[in-house]
Amino acid sequence: MKFLIVDDEPLAIARLVRLLGSLGYNSVTSASNGAEALEAAKKHDFDIAFLDISMAEMDGIELGYALQYEHEKLSVIYQTAHDTFALKAFDVGAVDYLLKPYSAEQVERAIERIKGRAKPKELRLIAKAGENHYLLTPEEIFYVKADLTEVIFRTAKGFCYYPKKISDLETLLEPYGFLRIHRSYLINLNAIDDMETIDQSRISFTFEGIKESIESSKEGAKQFRSRFKGEEQ
Repeated sequence: MKFLIVDDEPLAIARLVRLLGSLGYNSVTSASNGAEALEAAKKHDFDIAFLDISMAEMDGIELGYALQYEHEKLSVIYQTAHDTFALKAFDVGAVDYLLKPYSAEQVERAIERIKGRAKPKELRLIAKAGENHYLLTPEEIFYVKADLTEVIFRTAKGFCYYPKKISDLETLLEPYGFLRIHRSYLINLNAIDDMETIDQSRISFTFEGIKESIESSKEGAKQFRSRFKGEEQ
């Protein structure tokens, strides 16, 4: 695999290069700003880009958009000293969000997540609402709600039923960006519009295209933060 590291701190670049080397990854190119990164991306086909967020002139969010516009198969991992940019990272389509200082184990988990989700098989789910049947892709589902031995899909067209337990759907939909944030809910991370911390450190999620919100459990919020900060809570 070929890696691109973009950070305006030389020590941060050197440390990440060492971490990648310890994991057996040695094909690494570094850049200290967005312009250098875009120039490097013209010359090489990178698999993964580690981007710092707080950089002068072009920040990591803007750079992430620019890189993925030109290289759709490039996976982005953000690495930052700040924990306030997760929602913007979702918009870019980032696979992970590592909070400095992170460990080799956290870097390895992020890379393995990319390997695991690479080219998921095309998936169609036949759901039912009354006498109507719908052939859905994962992208059309905002969230999944447990309902006894079935689940309910929330789509732009409304609610429909699918004859599987939520535990089965958790495994099936994980490669498509779904995360269990409550014993009764899976959410589509790619459909999140906003999120807000509520009582007991739980999180309330809203979605693009619908007005309702879904609240996580305390444990679900912990899992969410662990995934996107790259740290154990």
